[in-house]
Parts: sequence; C-alpha cells; structure tokens
Amino acid sequence: MLKILNTLDISGIPEVSKIFNKHQLINVKADRDIAIREIVDCDAYLASAAIQIDEDFLKQANKLKIIGSPSTGTDHMDLNLIKQKGIKCYDISKELDLINSFTATSELAFTLLLSLVRKIIPASQDANNGIWAREKYSGTQLLNKTIGIVGLGRLGKISAKIANGFGMNVIAYDTNKKNVHGIKMVNLEDLARESDFISIHVHLNTSTENLINLDIFNKMKKSAIIINTSRGKIINEKDLILALNTNLISGACLDVIDGEWLTQKELYNHPLVRYSRTHKNLLLSPHIGGATQESIYGARLFMAKKIASFLGIN
Repeated sequence: MLKILNTLDISGIPEVSKIFNKHQLINVKADRDIAIREIVDCDAYLASAAIQIDEDFLKQANKLKIIGSPSTGTDHMDLNLIKQKGIKCYDISKELDLINSFTATSELAFTLLLSLVRKIIPASQDANNGIWAREKYSGTQLLNKTIGIVGLGRLGKISAKIANGFGMNVIAYDTNKKNVHGIKMVNLEDLARESDFISIHVHLNTSTENLINLDIFNKMKKSAIIINTSRGKIINEKDLILALNTNLISGACLDVIDGEWLTQKELYNHPLVRYSRTHKNLLLSPHIGGATQESIYGARLFMAKKIASFLGIN
C-alpha cells in the first residue's frame, strides 16, 4: 500500500479520494510542521503552494518519489534539490490543454484594478455605515487608457482581450518576438513611460526576479498603477514601497508578495502588509488569482491523476 500526503483542500473533489482508494491518502491542513511530520514515510506528495519544499522539508522525505503541485508557479519548491534527490516533480505551467481554460487570474487583475481606481472598498464601507458620499468616491474610467502588459503569454493575451473589451489601448513587452493583432510591442522602458496601468504576467526566474525596480518606477507616470498577479519577487518590494511613499506612482494592486508561506504573525509584519494597513494606494489580496471553483477543481483533480499515473495506480 502506498502513502500519499495531501495538503490541499479536496473536500469538493471526491474523485481524488476515489483515485487513491486502495492506498493511504493522508489529508492534512496546509501547515508546514504537520506536513514535515507526516512526509517521513510517504511515497507521494500532493502539494499546497503555501508550504515551502526546501532542504529541511526534503530531509524528512525518506521515501518520497513524486511531488505534484497544481500551480503554474514553482517558487515554493527547491526544484534543483528535488531533482538532485531523484524525486519527480510536476506542476501545471506547461499543461496547456488544462490551463488554457483558466481565465481567473486575468479576471482578478482587472477586479483589483477597478477596485482601486473606483475606490470600491472605502466606498462600500461608507455605504454600509449609511454614508452616501457619491462625490467623495469619484474614480477613473478605463476607456482610452493605455495598459502595458508585461509578458504576452497565455494570461497576458487573455488580459489583452479583457482590456480590449474596456476600450483600452494595449501595449506589451515580452522577451520573445510576438505579433498579436491590436497589441503594440515595445521594450520595457517604453512600456513604463507610456502605460497608465501595468499588469505583470511573467513566470518568476533568474531573469525576472526584481524585473520591476526603482529604475522602472522612475520611468512610470506619477498617475500609473501597477498590478501583479504573478509572483512577488518580480517586483522589488523595497523599491515599490519607496515608489508608493514618494508618489513616484499612484498605486499598486498585488495578489502576490514575497513570503506568502510565512506564519500569520510574520505576514502581519511583512513590510507590504504593514504599509497597506495605513495607506490607501496599495490593495492586497491573498493570492486568490486562480482560486475559482473551476480552476481549483480542474487543477487538483488533474494533478491527482498525474501522481496516480506515475505511481502506476489504476
């Protein structure tokens, strides 16, 4: 009998339990201490992105053969060390047949942007208190504004279509040559100068870490807003706080930060979280870009099947 550790919520995906019904599926919450304790004699790990898979984790994983993370990002996993230990590792970043049906992250980018430029959260809070301050919350419309998309891959193209629906001008930067109708390709510096809004849709790697830094912020319009639904380290967070504090840019919408796997106490004291509590020009959400019923169901079931196939489970 094989042992499979799972730190994902699969309560709404009964098919996963059926896949492993002849084996021991250990379901625990996404708690690092619990996961490290349970991984000791497990053959497989269905992994939550909330738990770092690093040297300390892998030291305990004496029998581990495969890790499956139903995510497009891999910054929670030490891929080099996993490979060195001879452990197979799957994510869904290249599973195009699956992820091409997931539009949730691009949809959230515009949700965050509209929430900030239309001041939805403070306006709603006032309305709930009977304060009908219509003029106080006049905002900015998207029509005819220029959006700069950093990374014209799957999500970048989806975001461009949404932007077209709002009647926006779309420009984009990508390291690969792209020719997409209705999108003007520019270099990153020109994108920074021309954009009213910038939306990030690139994978995190050595070339994209700190891609958006003080040099880029200095080139942006003072009225500009940046949106990041990709990975926290793509933006230099110290530079971002400086840019927001000194009005180099107007605002930021972040669904991701560097250090999402920290404890609640540590996250409470994270510089960006601290800043957001006292400033209205930063809007945070807890990495919910892909957190829709459709994408969660599809990705987690897909990864369970992937692990089962690797282990030879029928």
